[in-house]
Amino acid sequence: MNATLFQPTVRTVAVGDRQIHLAEFGAGPVVLLLHGGGPGASGLSNYSRNVQALATGFRVLVPDMPGYGKSSKAVDTADPFGSIASAMLGLLDALDIERAHLVGNSLGGACALRLALDRPDRLGRLVLMGPGGIGVSQGKPTPGLMRLLTYYAGEGPTFEKLAAFIREDLVYDSSSITEDMLRERFESSIDAEVVANPPLRAPKDPEVFKRMDLLLDPRLEAFDHPTLVLWGTEDRVNPSSGAQLLQAKLPVCDVRLFSRTGHWVQWERADEFNAAVAAFLGADA
Repeated sequence: MNATLFQPTVRTVAVGDRQIHLAEFGAGPVVLLLHGGGPGASGLSNYSRNVQALATGFRVLVPDMPGYGKSSKAVDTADPFGSIASAMLGLLDALDIERAHLVGNSLGGACALRLALDRPDRLGRLVLMGPGGIGVSQGKPTPGLMRLLTYYAGEGPTFEKLAAFIREDLVYDSSSITEDMLRERFESSIDAEVVANPPLRAPKDPEVFKRMDLLLDPRLEAFDHPTLVLWGTEDRVNPSSGAQLLQAKLPVCDVRLFSRTGHWVQWERADEFNAAVAAFLGADA
């Protein structure tokens, strides 16, 4: 597909006291894409291989979530999922969008699920890729997750730490990760406001993991919106066993596991991801 087929409309949207940077593609039913929470993440960098394909049938909204990219940096670290979910609901309100499909990766998946549970009336269908907050209270965090949460600790952010995290923890095959991509992410990760108040960090109180474990939310079993869970079997950040745990809780949940794939299903298996998500979201059309 011609990469210039859909040129985004880019703007900043006021959501309460926050400014949300937003790129918008295409037309049709609304799909809100929520990116992951790794250092230097942003909406378009997370979904660069997906927006053009999805925009052929949908109005695709790609924000930088609070704490990331060009959006306001303030996030309530005592409840990051709720803080970001509230901002994304506010974004839909500001755009006069009554209902939207939600697609979320990693941190964005946790926030999408939290938003869906808080306001199911505002949701169409839900797609989650390696979402955070699934079973995090049931054992030690993975080494990949701890590298994410401690990126700003110790000596602070370095290019070497960021490159190792992306190449070793986010993807199964790092051959597609370019030096330019790493440099861009690193520069974003050392924004002074982010360094002063990282949106994600290792909690000092282990009880925080229990409060962030979405599997413990009693609303899951009553959540009847169709949900698609996509997970790489080689995910080193959020283990793919979470897919079955979610499926056991959610009444209407399909699961697809991708072999030889890491935390970025939408990047490493873009064509299959795009086809599966478009078909799933379009099923009610």
